Amino acid sequence: MRRCRPCCAWSVALLLLGPPAAAQVGFDRPGGDYTSFAIRSADPAQCAARCERDPRCRAWGFSYPVTESANAICWLKSRVPRRVAAPCCASGVRGAGVIEPRSGAIEFGFDRFGGDYRQFDTGAEPTGKSCQLACEAEPACRAWTYVRPGYVHASAVCFLKNRVTRPVRKPCCISGVVR
Repeated sequence: MRRCRPCCAWSVALLLLGPPAAAQVGFDRPGGDYTSFAIRSADPAQCAARCERDPRCRAWGFSYPVTESANAICWLKSRVPRRVAAPCCASGVRGAGVIEPRSGAIEFGFDRFGGDYRQFDTGAEPTGKSCQLACEAEPACRAWTYVRPGYVHASAVCFLKNRVTRPVRKPCCISGVVR
């Protein structure tokens, strides 16, 4: 009988584990909470990092400001609950970090600061689509930024821009370039 090489054994083990679970914006993992706390920066990546440092943590949930509370809240979990769609939240399992959705020209987790010529309050949504559509409908609009509720105002805010500015990583925002 032939012996399996060590590299073959590792390959088989990795295949059996399957692909890593990914943390996602727009999903919650209700249940299994053993602690919760406010995140002053309102960045879900800090919640994921806190889970990484806590040996009891198996999964985490994060709610953006003014969704569950006035502040952004992180919940650490002792088990991995099933995820459910929830625009208020981001969640994941230990080791996954935070993965923003990728949707073509939409830039999740980015702000395009400056160039604003108009802003308006809008409804909370996970994609900023209403802001994108408003920009596409106005000939003067070249780019847009949707700011989630609780970062600028209690409600979500759409900023329409007459010039394209550099994108800056910020968990508050969803942006895009139209023309």
